[in-house]
Amino acid sequence: MKQETALKLLKAGENVFLTGSAGAGKTYTLNQYINYLKARKVPVAITASTGIAATHMNGMTIHTWAGIGIKDALSEDDLKRMKERKYLKEHLENAQVLIIDEISMLHAKQLNLVNKVLKYFKESDDAFGGIQVIVAGDFFQLPPVGKNDERNRDKFCFMSEAWVEAKFRVCYLTEQHRQENDYLNDILNAIRRQSIDHEHIKALKQTRHQDIGETFTRLYTHNMDVDTINLKHLNEIDQDIRQFDAQCDGNDKLIETLKSSVRAPETLVLKKNAKVMFVRNNFDMGYINGSLGEVIGFEEDDEYGCLPKVKLTDGTTLVVEPEIWSVDNEAGKTIASFQQIPLRLAWAITIHKSQGMTLEAAEINLSHTFEKGQGYVALSRLKSLNGLRLLGFNEQALELDHLAIKADCRFQELSNEAESKFETIDLTVQHKAFIRHCGGTLNEAEIERNEKKMTKSGNKANFATATLDETRALFESGYEIQDIAHERGLTPATIINHLGRLHKEQALDISVASPGEDVVEQIRKIYKRLSKRQEAQHFNDDGSIKLRPIVELTSPKMGYDQVRLALLFIE
Repeated sequence: MKQETALKLLKAGENVFLTGSAGAGKTYTLNQYINYLKARKVPVAITASTGIAATHMNGMTIHTWAGIGIKDALSEDDLKRMKERKYLKEHLENAQVLIIDEISMLHAKQLNLVNKVLKYFKESDDAFGGIQVIVAGDFFQLPPVGKNDERNRDKFCFMSEAWVEAKFRVCYLTEQHRQENDYLNDILNAIRRQSIDHEHIKALKQTRHQDIGETFTRLYTHNMDVDTINLKHLNEIDQDIRQFDAQCDGNDKLIETLKSSVRAPETLVLKKNAKVMFVRNNFDMGYINGSLGEVIGFEEDDEYGCLPKVKLTDGTTLVVEPEIWSVDNEAGKTIASFQQIPLRLAWAITIHKSQGMTLEAAEINLSHTFEKGQGYVALSRLKSLNGLRLLGFNEQALELDHLAIKADCRFQELSNEAESKFETIDLTVQHKAFIRHCGGTLNEAEIERNEKKMTKSGNKANFATATLDETRALFESGYEIQDIAHERGLTPATIINHLGRLHKEQALDISVASPGEDVVEQIRKIYKRLSKRQEAQHFNDDGSIKLRPIVELTSPKMGYDQVRLALLFIE
């Protein structure tokens, strides 16, 4: 199907499954539709099944947006409690269009939960509460992670009840829009058709000794290979070791669950010059799940003792603070937590963890492939054959899941039927009706003004502003700092910094968050006393006073976050 026809169906308000091979323009088509909706002031929720994919789309994970987290089921009581969360209630009830990118990595159970949540919040028995849902992706990617005894047919979301209910119109994009006619694309399409020939095999084998430069990622099928390679490279660095141990608290069994699901290791061993990858999103700090960098040193910290300093591949330098992963009970209270620096060694990573990434260069070993689709996923991470060094592959490496192949054939048939039916039909009336249904504008002058604004800004989301706005929305809804931190998956310290910026830059009234005049007055006196002393050990490089000496002088002893908050109220 041509992108033009797919856009025509999207604009008509159809529920759509947008798919196609690499380079077919799925993301481009989605962005075209998002711009169309925004110009007409239609509320659109942009989400994805993984953090890194969500960032590419300037959105959030579907798990966060729908409030389902990592749950497999939701009771009536769970739904009632969710509706009490003002921020969640507001954006779920307002949404008119939901986009879920990288749909292949969303478990069938989770798509069913999103359907259930929207029905409840929209008070409608229609699929997904009656809003338009667009899912995009490619089911030749690896299936979602499930339980050991689960078959792929139990995990693929096109086998879910929600998928059947939604009656998705399939738009299988077939045009190629790669800037260069790279042979890798021919190989990937041959894998999709399961028609790999001698020439394809020869081209892959010829990359074994290819020079792909010094900056590349190694992809392997097994964790054991990855750990061995990372440890080998770390040991070769002649620098002092710095060890960071996770801080765990709460229910022992739940802590074990966290340890197995969190991508940050329980014990993180680093050295200067170690290659690392971030395993958490933090738009404020400027990194995302999958960002690569190198440790360039370590800095002493008042609160944490020592923190790694990382230089990202784009040249940005960050001092990386710990993040908190947690499990909550039905009342929303934390009953298990795991706090660790959000990094892991990254000379090598598993193919599973590479999903959603785009790599300029990679060394790949498919000799021990154990799951169909692994080879396709690994090879499709690359932009061109010039960036590939393939060390080897076994017979299963280039095979695909039989159910995915069967489904893909059916998707192509359904897409061809839709194209034959709608390619020449004028759907302008339906387009306008859908915009009116969503409460959008059809005023041409207003649409043109909105389009000009979007063009002027390059239509790029300012992540720092977006994340501040999200904190502001929760704060103005009456959330406490700890609750905002939990809701957003950030530390209380980050939320306090948000409030300081919102107060300074947007004149937000933060008086309700004051720790009390007695506390503020005590901190004010200590601050003035330290300022007068002008002792170098009490000051940061930017001239601000360190938190540790202030905390140590408080009586009774205050926590760092309490002091950090009080400083916002000192003129």
